[in-house]
Amino acid sequence: MTIELSTIKTLAEVIALIVLFYGYFSKVIHFADKQKELEKEVKDIKDEQSILTYGVLACLKGLKEQGCNGPVSEAISKIEKHLNVKAHE
Repeated sequence: MTIELSTIKTLAEVIALIVLFYGYFSKVIHFADKQKELEKEVKDIKDEQSILTYGVLACLKGLKEQGCNGPVSEAISKIEKHLNVKAHE
């Protein structure tokens, strides 16, 4: 049995194509995994910001109950408006 040069060339082309597709799909899968990680991080950050916002709002309402007015009332109003807008998006 003899192997011709064209057979070796065709085999090399097929192997190169397989390696190329493997590299391409590997990068696509890696990108998708990275996107999932980023989405989870963004969700965690949003959850933390939500908790902090509610904490600041509670502090401001406590100050208002103690008699602080002016900027405190304005800040409470702005935070409540922002939370209402975000809740309906």
